[in-house]
Amino acid sequence: MHRPARILLASTGTRGDVQPILALALSLRELGQRCVLCVRPDFKAWIESYGFMCFSVGPSLKGLAHRNAQPTAHRPSWKDGLEIARHTHSEQRRALERAAWGCDLMLVAGPRQTAARSIAESMRIPYIFAAYSPAALSGPSHPPPRLRAGPRSQALPSWANRVLWKCHDWVWNALFLRPLNEHRAALGLNPVTNVSSHVATDHPWIAADATLGAMGPTKAGAVVQTGAWLLPDSTPLPESLVQFLDRGDPPIYFGFGSTTVEPDTPRVVIAAARALGRRAILLRGWSELVRPDDQSDCILIDDVNYERLFPRVAVVVHHGGAGTTTAAARAGRPQLVIPHVDDQFYWAHRVRRLGIGTSLPGSLRLSEKKVAAALRFCLRPEVADRTAALANRIEPRGARRAAEQLMQCLAPG
Repeated sequence: MHRPARILLASTGTRGDVQPILALALSLRELGQRCVLCVRPDFKAWIESYGFMCFSVGPSLKGLAHRNAQPTAHRPSWKDGLEIARHTHSEQRRALERAAWGCDLMLVAGPRQTAARSIAESMRIPYIFAAYSPAALSGPSHPPPRLRAGPRSQALPSWANRVLWKCHDWVWNALFLRPLNEHRAALGLNPVTNVSSHVATDHPWIAADATLGAMGPTKAGAVVQTGAWLLPDSTPLPESLVQFLDRGDPPIYFGFGSTTVEPDTPRVVIAAARALGRRAILLRGWSELVRPDDQSDCILIDDVNYERLFPRVAVVVHHGGAGTTTAAARAGRPQLVIPHVDDQFYWAHRVRRLGIGTSLPGSLRLSEKKVAAALRFCLRPEVADRTAALANRIEPRGARRAAEQLMQCLAPG
């Protein structure tokens, strides 16, 4: 009888990046395999509560977000960026070398981890890169994710997208190519010429639903699209939230996860809900949002089970993370996406394109009038009909399909 494989699953992102690899780890465990995870310290205890060995990489993301949101926080210079890149690569290298010891396969997901593939090559184990959005892969049909806050059109001509991807690759090479190749030389590996294509490989995986995130042409070779990796969750909703939901018509949910938003955002969005005669649920999130007043038509919550909450709300207003977009779509609820950074603009575009909601730019000038108009659109009967129809097309077994695919990667020959 063969011993179970030991598989390393790693992500340096926020909860929206970590939760899918936890779902994958659970599916792999059901298939008799052992998993080790490597994540930010914010999520280590959570991962360990499921019985998995977990290694930490880098500093707390929540702590970084709070420091960067301070009025005194300065914008890093290019020199600062080079030093941060070198330090980031070194942190990843140290953590992944420990975590990968004795593993038979490495899968990294979410934000790109520049040290991972070199470690896998030096240990002679298979390496897989997985993204949560087609927008993470270079291609003419979409621009690259934006690393800093600010809008980015998803309707650019193909030539403009190609130019932006060249600029994207230039920045990644300028920041990470030197520390990456120094690391590879120390391991006795050949240098690389492009950081992004090296990390993503020519056979990347897309852990996104094919209906929500349809793949366009990419520069990569064979792309494996498994469907989204959904974490099963039977956690009940807090009793106070259940009582709030039971007291009236479905409220509007406002949640921005780990995205930093303006302190005035709760006042604006809740006023917009009230203008439509709707109650509101506000997620505290990493911005530590607070209720604008003590009226009974609004409740403040911490992280809860979206699978149980979203079917009971009228509209899901969120930042455009892949996980929240998928959860709202599965629940058959219209979405108002307010993107700020990364692939959030891609998901906002897909929500509009599919007709299951709309979006507003995540800017400093959100207004009650604009939010109310967007919510009014989301509440139209035809939008509700489209969201309900699309919910039935979401693939619920993405994590299981990915686990089975991984088993093939481990098979001899």
